[in-house]
Amino acid sequence: MAANTKTSRKVARYAVPVAVAGVAAATVAMVPAFANAGGPDLPKVTAQQLIEKIAGSDVQQLSGTARISTDLGLPSFASGLLGGGGVTGGSAAPQDKVAQLASGTHTFRVAADGPDRQKLTFLDGKDEYSLVHNGNDVWGYDSKSNEVFHEKDAGKGAEHKAADRMAASPRQMAEEALKAAGPTTDVSVGDTAQVAGRDAYQLVLKPKQAGSTVGSVQIAVDAKNGVPLRVQLLSAQGGKPIVDAGFTKVDFAKPAADAFAFTPPKGATVTEGADGAAKGGHGKEFKGLDAFPGLGDLAGRADGNGKGEVKVLGEGWSSVARIDSGADRSLKDLENDKNAPKEAKQFLNSLGDKVSGKFGEGRIFSTRLVNALITDDGKVYVGAVTKDQLVKTADAAK
Repeated sequence: MAANTKTSRKVARYAVPVAVAGVAAATVAMVPAFANAGGPDLPKVTAQQLIEKIAGSDVQQLSGTARISTDLGLPSFASGLLGGGGVTGGSAAPQDKVAQLASGTHTFRVAADGPDRQKLTFLDGKDEYSLVHNGNDVWGYDSKSNEVFHEKDAGKGAEHKAADRMAASPRQMAEEALKAAGPTTDVSVGDTAQVAGRDAYQLVLKPKQAGSTVGSVQIAVDAKNGVPLRVQLLSAQGGKPIVDAGFTKVDFAKPAADAFAFTPPKGATVTEGADGAAKGGHGKEFKGLDAFPGLGDLAGRADGNGKGEVKVLGEGWSSVARIDSGADRSLKDLENDKNAPKEAKQFLNSLGDKVSGKFGEGRIFSTRLVNALITDDGKVYVGAVTKDQLVKTADAAK
């Protein structure tokens, strides 16, 4: 019984569940394409066989170096907030570091030994940030500030909590992409490739529907053991990948046991997770839109100040979330308010183009991946769709 339990935990945590692969194989359009020239010469496989290979992978141990590059096309104002400009206080809490992955290029070392031990060490410049999951403990350490974050990860679902914090790995990203595959997705096998010196197939997911900002998701899969080695999110408009995350070096041998040991350095400031939560995010204060009077209301954060009602319009790659913020002030009110802070109006202008339609009037905030329409009546429409598709969806929902 113990062996069966261990096996089930391994499959649930470290592979795309077989059930998910089965659903994907039955519902997505399996284009009868095969791996072809342009990379290593590998035996031909179908998309269904490649999905099954990922699902059947039982690799639990690895170490190496990975890199993630993100180019959302964010304005410098927004990039500053995501890069930590909107956060004051310490810098060891995991969510703060993960937020920085939304912009720029980051390199990190990675190690894993089963569901109970993983480690990521970010190598940005001369400073390091380490995130360690070892048994029931999760540690975050920022060498620049000499601050430590600690949280007990005990109890039911502990390994899944830890997995959420390790979500930058190519494997996690590949699993999420496959879970999202459905009848609105074409799945095929692209050219073979070499990633981190290893032969790989490439699984290609493409939206069937028009209007998506996503051109395709390409997952490089280790030809030998089925581990996703790289995930690329490509824009429908072309250019460099929106997201490119993958190993530059990888070894599937068991890491040394002391790789996951952590003791707070002498003199370090240690923040316990429960204490930080009580202070609203580990003692930090996120400014964000609330840094500007009036914009906090328009954001409609479901915290009692707004309705916070969310409705999903459409399906698949062209789906759009509509949020009824219940804001007391409109964008036009803020624009015409002579007493509004200069910074608030600068932020408003950074939201982008003014648009109008059956829905009324509003502004569209654009990135290469996500577009958001903020209307004058306090509604927000957001999705990985083009501006035209966003306006079309808002008009149809009116």
